[in-house]
Amino acid sequence: MQHAVGAPLPPPHQPGHGPAAGWSPAGQQPGHPGPAPAPGFAGAPVPPGVPPTQAPPQHVPAHHAPAQPAHHAPVPPAPDTTGHVQLPPGGPVAMPSPPPAAGTPDPTATTLAVLLIGPAGAGKTSVAKYWADTRRVPTAHISLDDVREWVRSGFADPQSGWNDHSEAQYRLARRTCGFSARNFLANGISCILDDAVFPDRPVVGLGGWKRHVGPGLLPVVLLPGLEIVLERNAERSGNRRLTDEEVAHIHGRMAGWYGSGLPIIDNSQLDVPATARVLDDVLARSIASPPQW
Repeated sequence: MQHAVGAPLPPPHQPGHGPAAGWSPAGQQPGHPGPAPAPGFAGAPVPPGVPPTQAPPQHVPAHHAPAQPAHHAPVPPAPDTTGHVQLPPGGPVAMPSPPPAAGTPDPTATTLAVLLIGPAGAGKTSVAKYWADTRRVPTAHISLDDVREWVRSGFADPQSGWNDHSEAQYRLARRTCGFSARNFLANGISCILDDAVFPDRPVVGLGGWKRHVGPGLLPVVLLPGLEIVLERNAERSGNRRLTDEEVAHIHGRMAGWYGSGLPIIDNSQLDVPATARVLDDVLARSIASPPQW
């Protein structure tokens, strides 16, 4: 924070240390030491030949006594002051523990980290938002596309060509999403992330998500039929809308998830609430028997 006028604030005082280097005590200016302590006060020099414990008391009239610098005890922050809440640091997300008793785990009441995968037009963002909105525990939605578009000037749109700049911005966005997810999870808030992860493209593959979030991330593929994806893509605008050829190409590559061992939801005939309910069922099975990926 910068101030329009005046000198910068001194660094905070640390217990057990004197005034910070480069800063003078109150009432003194650099190069101008304050008045020497009067004899008989703490810190005053002892006359030669007199033991320190036998220094004669000196009477100093009150009007000649030098002013002592005022020392103020630090004022604790008010209870409603922000910026003083200690947050646990985020670490790699571990696998959610299944319930101790036999039975199906309830994913709606479990703190989870979910990665929703699918092509453009699969409904990832709509399903992720609805799922996060309707859970019984605090849940955050993190969209990789939204984070990529935080870059305003110099945004490298992959639709203009996949190059070093677009790849770097994708990697940066994925790492930022991973940091956010770990911090939310460390503080008791579930996360659902969405991204178009390709099974045949290591650069944008699952390995980066697992590295940035942790082994407890639960991936689920959302893959409706091609005609549904084309219809939904046609309703988009701006750089989120792709050509039909691009949509068909991406959808064909996403079919590589079949046989991967990851759970796949075909939501061609499902609306958003119904898809979210199926997602809960899939996650319950994933908690009981985590997928190998």
